[in-house]
Amino acid sequence: MGIEPGDQATIEYTGRLTDEEGTVFDTSHEEVAEESGLAESQPEREYEPLTVEPGAGQLIEGFDEGLIGLEEGDTETITVPPEKGYGAEDEEQVIEQERDGFDEMLGQPPEEGMMIQTEQQQVGEIVDVTEDVVRIDFNHELAGETLEFDVEVVSID
Repeated sequence: MGIEPGDQATIEYTGRLTDEEGTVFDTSHEEVAEESGLAESQPEREYEPLTVEPGAGQLIEGFDEGLIGLEEGDTETITVPPEKGYGAEDEEQVIEQERDGFDEMLGQPPEEGMMIQTEQQQVGEIVDVTEDVVRIDFNHELAGETLEFDVEVVSID
């Protein structure tokens, strides 16, 4: 019997972008994390199978839907378009902040690529700095991306 909403499914997975390099952005496999550089950027993380409840909103919609019906031992590649992942890039999520006072608020001069967090816990990346304006992109880093997840179902409870 395949995975149904409400089941507890334990999976091994690797999430990749559909770019030419097949860039790995997440995985439960330690060896994949080491090969892709994720282990270096996330040194405290433990790489182990993930237990989720499909249908409970724990995963992005397309990944969640792709697990339904899979059986223990199945391996599958689930492709998730942006609208069922992190959404399309939204220009309204890129804001301009006047530079005047921004350096002081930040505690240092802003630089492109710098990540910031608002008081509301929103995370953004500084994408442009001029003498007068700082542009900050609050889109999710995977917004606009088609994602692929290589999944193996370890167990279903």
